[in-house]
Amino acid sequence: MSVAAFIASQKTEHDVPHATACRILGVSQSWFYKWRDRAPGVRRRRRDELDAAITAAFEASGGTYGSPRITRDLREHGWQVSVNTVAARMSLLGLVARMRRLPRSLTRQGSRPAAPDLVHRQFNAVAVDVLWCGDVTEILTDEGKLYLATVEDLFSRRLLGHAMSAHHDAALTVASLQMAAATRGGNIDGVIFHTDRGSEYTAARFQAACRHWGVMQSMGRAGCALDNAPAESFNSTLKVEFAYRHRFATRTEARLRIATWIADFYNTQRRHSAADGLPPIVYEQQITAARAATMARRQQLIAA
Repeated sequence: MSVAAFIASQKTEHDVPHATACRILGVSQSWFYKWRDRAPGVRRRRRDELDAAITAAFEASGGTYGSPRITRDLREHGWQVSVNTVAARMSLLGLVARMRRLPRSLTRQGSRPAAPDLVHRQFNAVAVDVLWCGDVTEILTDEGKLYLATVEDLFSRRLLGHAMSAHHDAALTVASLQMAAATRGGNIDGVIFHTDRGSEYTAARFQAACRHWGVMQSMGRAGCALDNAPAESFNSTLKVEFAYRHRFATRTEARLRIATWIADFYNTQRRHSAADGLPPIVYEQQITAARAATMARRQQLIAA
């Protein structure tokens, strides 16, 4: 700490007058006031601007982004900054991204035979509508529990379908599958849909829905959350980054706010590491455009 900074700290921390501190240390008061009133230097201005940009990005994420995603946001806006620098500034600014709670499993294995595991923890898909996953989780409201069933495309991590109800049953999971099918225009024949062995997925009604759409069911082992890790990860993201930060007076309020969060943030704005750090829909659009351009060039070469 410089002499001038020490004098300033004595006034702030111990109410020692500047004049007294200057006299004791044998320095000129005019020199100290010139230091105090100086215009901020280039480094200080850049640091202040960086802090403001970090805070803005953190608030835009709803207080959910950590330093890696904040860094990506900043770089897209022209900043040349490292993840470590952003992490250090966030720590000094008191910007903490996550609140954790212990997970609670809802899985109740059904009495009907389970589907085989076609995935074996290989959760990377080469294209859209090759491999989906789903799960059911609960959201607490003042009216009682609200159950959410989801369908996620493992290529982009886009949430294609969801349904919410006061009951977790086959009607709930069928509704989420129907929404996913509608999102993809009804052409989902051959998709592998991976879930746990919950009774909502082994039920005859859900199996019939899968046959109707041409969906092949796949199920992990009983009591093994890692066998359906991406679905569990989405549940954690939803709760840590949104549900635990709000109080829902009614199930209707929870339905509306969760649906809005999925549509307006998770699918369209939230960066996902499995999607090259891009939001799911943006990732799908970029990959689709890139593959179409590659195919067009190949056809031109063949024609030539």
